[in-house]
Amino acid sequence: MPMRWIILIVLFFARTVMALQFQSVAALSPFVMDSLAITLADIGVLIGLYMGPGIIVAVVGGAVATWFGDKRTVITSLILMVLGGLIVAGATTLGWAVAGRVMSGVGGVVINVLMTKLVIDWFAGRNVATALAIFISSWPVGIALGLLVLAPLATSGGLSLAWNVLTGLTVLALVLFAWVYRPPQSAVRAAVSIKMTALPWAPLICAALIWGLYNTAFAMVFGFGTLVLVERGFAFAAASSATSLYIIAGTIGIPIGGWLADRSGNGKLVVYASLWAGTVLFPVVLYIPDTYVVAALVIGGFMVGLAPGPVVALPSRILPVSARAFGTGVFYSIYYVQMMIAPALAGAIADRTGDVSVTFVIGSIMMLLAILSHVCFNRLASAPNAD
Repeated sequence: MPMRWIILIVLFFARTVMALQFQSVAALSPFVMDSLAITLADIGVLIGLYMGPGIIVAVVGGAVATWFGDKRTVITSLILMVLGGLIVAGATTLGWAVAGRVMSGVGGVVINVLMTKLVIDWFAGRNVATALAIFISSWPVGIALGLLVLAPLATSGGLSLAWNVLTGLTVLALVLFAWVYRPPQSAVRAAVSIKMTALPWAPLICAALIWGLYNTAFAMVFGFGTLVLVERGFAFAAASSATSLYIIAGTIGIPIGGWLADRSGNGKLVVYASLWAGTVLFPVVLYIPDTYVVAALVIGGFMVGLAPGPVVALPSRILPVSARAFGTGVFYSIYYVQMMIAPALAGAIADRTGDVSVTFVIGSIMMLLAILSHVCFNRLASAPNAD
């Protein structure tokens, strides 16, 4: 097997473990609440803290990697994940759990940024959309594993068993990365000094807006979809099942979208088809007869899932090799800002209007704005025919 695919497997595994660690508090929430004598509100805080540092840490991590080196920065970040996980596992108070979640979250955010950059380094010009799509699909895989594995482990062997398994997987990710990863021969040593003005700011911001708007729109379904369907008259279990089918279909679509973008040489078409499908999906689900809702969610979820690979590949078209780490950090910082604000804003609007279905209208608008951002990106990018 070519080295770049072996490295992709290692990066996929590490990011899957990151998603598993993120999901662990939610998956083990009843056990954590009993162990620490805390409330659901505290569980919500612990969940949010993992991604909370992302707005600042994504840029800082990219800057540090420019000076310290990609591999050393990723290894340090994986060590932070291990240490943070150990602190959470051994926590006897909420304060210690908070400290552990922040520490592991900082590590997780940095590997999310830098491993994206490492995939681009190894696959730039050769199946980059496919590789990024496979890499991105590690997130839903990790979330699903968290839901399927951690609670049964805690039920059968106690909370400590679940934490021990998670810690072991995190250590394994650290060892595999340290042992296997090496930079490609074509890699260029990044300049120690970062010239802010040298970044292609306008197209980079457009690319980040596409990614953030796409993800926040996608989140409208798995965040509010069950409530929307219940409001339409679905039973709660049926509504939850239909929403999960949307997520599964989207997960299947992610690697296929990357493969189509690389094989067709027209990532732009794949992105537009996916975003337009998302724009149409939301109003369709609101107004079509109940009989067709599940089919619409499955088909729409698959179509929406085609976009991530070619979208995350956009920065590789505009960032010079020496600025990839820092530029990818900026890309993800803008993404984290949107992910922090948009769901809360949509929920507040739904509360104000008294109609949860407004979240789907907001999702459709976000997809439309992502299309406009993609138009702007292609006009601003220095290599408009690269995809």
